Amino acid sequence: MTLMRPPLLNPLFASLTSLPGIGPRLEKLYARLLDREAPRVIDLLFHLPSGTIDRRARPKLRDVQPGQVVTVAVTIDKHRPSPPHRSRAPYRVYASDETSDITLTFFNARKDYLEKLLPESELRYVSGTAEFYDGMLQMVHPDRVVDETGFAALPLVEPVYPLTEGLALGNVRRAMDGALASLARVTGLPEWQDEAWISRERFLTFAESLRHLHRPAEPHDIAPESLAWTRLAFDELLAGQLALALVRAHLRRQAGRGSASEGRLRARILKALPYALTHSQQRAVDDIITDLARPQRMLRLLQGDVGSGKTVVALIAAAAVIEAGRQAAFMAPTEILARQHLKTIAPLAKAAGIRVAILTGRERGPARKEILDRLTLGDIDLLLGTHALFQEDVAFHDLALAVVDEQHRFGVHQRLALMQKGEAVDVLVLTATPIPRTLVLTYFGDMDVSELREKPAGRQPIDTRTIPLSRLEEVEDAVGRALAAGNRAYWVCPLVEESEKTDLAAAEARFEELRNKFRSNVDLVHGRMKGADKDAAMARFAAGETQLLVATTAIEVGVDVPEATVMVVEHAERFGLAQLHQLRGRIGRGAGHSTCLLLYKTPLGETAKARLATLRETEDGFRIAEEDLKLRGEGDLLGTRQSGLPGFRVVRLEVHGKYLGAARDDAALVLARDPTLKTPRGQALRHLLYLFGKDEAIKLIRAG
Repeated sequence: MTLMRPPLLNPLFASLTSLPGIGPRLEKLYARLLDREAPRVIDLLFHLPSGTIDRRARPKLRDVQPGQVVTVAVTIDKHRPSPPHRSRAPYRVYASDETSDITLTFFNARKDYLEKLLPESELRYVSGTAEFYDGMLQMVHPDRVVDETGFAALPLVEPVYPLTEGLALGNVRRAMDGALASLARVTGLPEWQDEAWISRERFLTFAESLRHLHRPAEPHDIAPESLAWTRLAFDELLAGQLALALVRAHLRRQAGRGSASEGRLRARILKALPYALTHSQQRAVDDIITDLARPQRMLRLLQGDVGSGKTVVALIAAAAVIEAGRQAAFMAPTEILARQHLKTIAPLAKAAGIRVAILTGRERGPARKEILDRLTLGDIDLLLGTHALFQEDVAFHDLALAVVDEQHRFGVHQRLALMQKGEAVDVLVLTATPIPRTLVLTYFGDMDVSELREKPAGRQPIDTRTIPLSRLEEVEDAVGRALAAGNRAYWVCPLVEESEKTDLAAAEARFEELRNKFRSNVDLVHGRMKGADKDAAMARFAAGETQLLVATTAIEVGVDVPEATVMVVEHAERFGLAQLHQLRGRIGRGAGHSTCLLLYKTPLGETAKARLATLRETEDGFRIAEEDLKLRGEGDLLGTRQSGLPGFRVVRLEVHGKYLGAARDDAALVLARDPTLKTPRGQALRHLLYLFGKDEAIKLIRAG
């Protein structure tokens, strides 16, 4: 069996520089626009229109409505160039039809070019937005000027595309002409969708759908609800579900190694805990222990709200494999979070007699070598760390369980890389961002799911208020009163330093101002600080040496200071719902009453207003996640924009999410009947996996 891409698809996987008019300079701009290092023709074809220009309105001049895009047939009467000594004055061309007159106005125009484009006494079709100026109808810089022949070829409904600085709409349209010509060369593309489903949904073919979207006949042809867009969205959903099902089948096929244990270490951890497990924590532990004892690989997602006790469940899981004489790894996305987990885990591990170490980018030289040597010998039971755990020189004695925290910041490739550090490694994924059901199916369809719905006993409700930034002084005074009463507070700012393009209060400026007011009682943490400096500031705050911590979102996940009772978020309107919920979760961890103050700049847009209202109404992370999906879309919610985890290219979940179940069922049916994708439909589906960049999954198929 070959893993090569079907040769039929080669024209679509050619570099964008193979298209007419795209050289290295434009290629760089397209790389930014399409978010691809080396963009290909298929990447451009998946760059769908965001709107259209409708040129079908062809009124006589006397009937033109100002502000409307119109196409008018006019005779060119005369040119009036800019005076030679006034280069900024406009170049005017006067034109008319039998009902009225119009002035075509150009700035910085070349006379020879305009005389050729608009020859006097000749008929021209001119398209653009017409307005009245000083009582005269005028059109500034018409979009299109064509003669009779050109008008016959002029698309009357033209797509408009999202752009990036340096790329004009004309560039993208010309490139798209080339991309559609490449698509036309792909003949005989097999149909990978089920025939009955195609006919029931009245879907076009894959190629016809792309042509319809880039060459619309009507403005509504490019709506995400249109048949063409929906067909491509279903293709993408099916490719994703098929890839996840192949990963799952691959892992299930590799025999696991059951790690059975009597539960001695588990009992010691439970005894050392200051509270009893919640009902859902206990249920999750039971599911995990059962999974670990089975001879199949475990792949489980544990999602729970901020402060619902996921770390403890993960430690109990680790204890089960350690008791069976094997090792566990616990990977976090940031160093702050890895060290926070160490702080939570260390006393419990000590009580259970579990040997723990940490490995991040900060451990270097002899210290790093010592950890690696002990790990290889089996003298470390549980290793915590960041993505440093993936590095080639990290070798475990016998890794049985990989715990991955905040999974959505790691892609499937990293998930597989960590699992290759041992034989038949079981995987437990944690997320503190509760994920809506559609997204669980989309990104984690290869996993079993456990949810922690309750908060541990003793957690206090948080009083959440929204306050305009104009009342900043009152907020500072309120924080001052809280500090005087012995409480601790966070003050979160969105940016580290002033930028010319934004008026956001920067963390450093706010820190200076608050330090002048509250003296040495204030500390600062931001993403550009060295790890050791960041940890030292966090340690001072946790120990109570400082009471007010000014921070960027570096404190968003995992920071645990029970004495902190106040959270101020400046410019809350700039944050996503899930992020605000995470920040709020840093307080309300102790016995004291906690308050979250969300400062916003007026006027608030509709989305920001809805976001802040949701936070005021509820602390339920699962409900917040569903609202966030409605307001923002999947990419922002899972952090795919920042993490390099591929988001959807065509799917809009709020529109196409209803098709996810059908795509999942179809993928399961395909693999049940044809696990190695050998049948004609299976071979066709391989084309689909390549087109949507899921070809890694093809490598997981084993013959037989």
